[in-house]
Amino acid sequence: MRDFISEFLDAKSIEKGASLNTLAAYKRDLVEFSKITEGKEYEKIDNKDISDYLNILNESDNSPRTISRKISCIREFFKFLISERIISSNPTNNIHNPKLNKGLPLFLTHQEIKKICDTASSDKSFSVNRIGVMVKLMYSSGLRVSELVSLTENSINIEQQQILIHGKGNKERVVPINKEVIKEVLEYLEYRKEFIGNRKNNWLFPSQTSLAGHITRDGFFKGLKKVAVNAGISPSKVFPHVLRHSFATYLVNKKADLRSIQKMLGHENIATTEIYTHISTQKLVDEVTQKHPLSRKKGKA
Repeated sequence: MRDFISEFLDAKSIEKGASLNTLAAYKRDLVEFSKITEGKEYEKIDNKDISDYLNILNESDNSPRTISRKISCIREFFKFLISERIISSNPTNNIHNPKLNKGLPLFLTHQEIKKICDTASSDKSFSVNRIGVMVKLMYSSGLRVSELVSLTENSINIEQQQILIHGKGNKERVVPINKEVIKEVLEYLEYRKEFIGNRKNNWLFPSQTSLAGHITRDGFFKGLKKVAVNAGISPSKVFPHVLRHSFATYLVNKKADLRSIQKMLGHENIATTEIYTHISTQKLVDEVTQKHPLSRKKGKA
């Protein structure tokens, strides 16, 4: 059983270029599934077993998105077993993922992000200064958090004002950054020199406690929350990914070319980028609802 899972993960890594985070999620889901099916041989697993698994997921109060991800993982795994001729039929056939409500991405206003950056800049400690620079880089370039934490020191071309990003599936893209952020990075590099001292570390955002040698996603998440609280912004609305959404939303509101935004975000499909146009539309709806005289309640006209 473990061998099959390992082979599946190897195939996803080598053939599809799956990220370490994706592979870790696949492994968790497959180990969970194998425990629930009590080690039943894969060729004996049928549609009823998958249905029972789906019922267990529903009864455990998993969100529709989580259930959808787990079912998709199991489906991909059995497709792999068929391709390797380990089984002859796919027990996930006729099993449908739950319908997902496509909510609009959350985003912060430019003023809120400025508050976070100003608060971080006013703190002279390396850890907080590092968070501030990471926020500016993410907001000015639309980086994914996994891409941000794994930037190397030479990822940024100071002269060309560009960042070389290694994105999903080991695909590279180049994103421009403005002079203000370049200036912030140069100042931060002086803090970084003092922090690493004589130690060898080529990560742009090094860490002394992380096994990876750089700040982790969780480390950035927690640091960002703390700075948000100090800036007077509710931590409940501040997440690393919100900075990426804020970048895209700001450009859409400024009428930037959608194809250009797609390239900067590293989206394969333009439809993924188009969701940010819906944010702008929703903003217009809210404006009309709040300010148009026919939308006001009686007595408030």
